[in-house]
Amino acid sequence: MRIEILDEVSSTNEYIRRYLKDGENVVVCARRQTGGHGTKGRSFLSEAGGVYMSALTFPENLPAAEAFRVMTHAAVSVCRTAEEFGVFPEIKWPNDVFWRGAKLAGISIENSFSDKRVVSSLVGIGLNAENDLSALGGIAVSLSQASGNPVSADAARDALIRNYCRQDDFKDYLDRVRFLGKTVRVIEGDRTFTATARRILGDGRLEIEEDGTPRILSAAEISLRLGG
Repeated sequence: MRIEILDEVSSTNEYIRRYLKDGENVVVCARRQTGGHGTKGRSFLSEAGGVYMSALTFPENLPAAEAFRVMTHAAVSVCRTAEEFGVFPEIKWPNDVFWRGAKLAGISIENSFSDKRVVSSLVGIGLNAENDLSALGGIAVSLSQASGNPVSADAARDALIRNYCRQDDFKDYLDRVRFLGKTVRVIEGDRTFTATARRILGDGRLEIEEDGTPRILSAAEISLRLGG
């Protein structure tokens, strides 16, 4: 896999698109982004001290029905990286990584499909390492804060690249999802309700139980209910 390290770029996701026609797996990391974006077009604070990585891969024989594997792999890679520094986070379905209720990393996924197969995947990962998050009022946490020891962005970046190049399976993902069996608050469009999270299916959908009735969610945003 080709690896490129940049000091500064507007967006690693935008930068890496230049390799889409090459068909070569590439990882691009930057020490700082000036125009980073997360999921749903949200701006992403990308100051020095964080890890800003994009990975462009061209999977072989990955059915579209199993595209969720791209997401699980990215989330597991982040968790394994944190675990190397003594931090044991959990995955909030489908792919955000939290530590004690604060966001440690965010992940965005862009898959391209053809003939019911994934032909390319663009994964963007923002991992907090030693960046100053005080302006966010406690909603985010860095590896340095969580571990109680300084964790340099370069060390976290190298670990993330190494873990992203490792293989994993669906069990590795499920082992790091800790809200199953608990009460969660589900935000689904304009509706908010509580339910019990039962299981995550192999295609990434979430099975819940609402008022004794099972349901399958595919695109809802969920959050754990405090004390649930």
